[in-house]
Amino acid sequence: QACTYPCQCPSQPLQCPAGTSQVLDACGCCKVCARQLGELCSLQKPCDHHKGLYCDFSKIHRGSGICLAHEGATCDLLGKIYHNGESFQPTCKLQCICMDGAIGCIPLCSDDLRLPSPECPNPRRVKFRNKCCEEWICEEGGEENRFETAMAVFREDPARKPELNNLQENCLVQTTEWSACSKSCGMGISARVTNDNPQCRLEKETRLCMVRPCDFPMEKTK
Repeated sequence: QACTYPCQCPSQPLQCPAGTSQVLDACGCCKVCARQLGELCSLQKPCDHHKGLYCDFSKIHRGSGICLAHEGATCDLLGKIYHNGESFQPTCKLQCICMDGAIGCIPLCSDDLRLPSPECPNPRRVKFRNKCCEEWICEEGGEENRFETAMAVFREDPARKPELNNLQENCLVQTTEWSACSKSCGMGISARVTNDNPQCRLEKETRLCMVRPCDFPMEKTK
């Protein structure tokens, strides 16, 4: 197809499958979902060059081609051979690609963290039978369990004070704000996520909190 300028691209945001790049069409106008190994391609539907693929027009006529991989090393995963540029899913949680002997994967399940809140004081991830990815559910936890979790923050544990290692020295410390108190009155817990530890690993910390005593008379003003 002839290119027309100025460019006219779809107004809707582009939704590509996991592991699929967004590339410019032959006119240099619009981003399209790149074609993968073995798929039909054209100038308007280019192959994924990030994975070493190119559009071979010699096998199919009428301006169409097929995406092939440049010569590269194959990948061996648990005894199964994958070609250079080939996408595959070893599990339902991973989308992988063979790139010249190396395997790169992206997760298909979100690894989000959920902090306790008044609406969901005790979030927990569970595995459902017919679903691949774990999902968050909210359940009511006992007051005693919550108190024990909160008090763990204030315990001194000499065993968890190793010398500063290289991992900690090179760690980019990230710490979220403390969450809202789990109770609007009386003793509750507040949580945050931080990697400020020797392993540089994201962990959830909790602390005791109290917005006001429950027998506190509510003012009509503030």
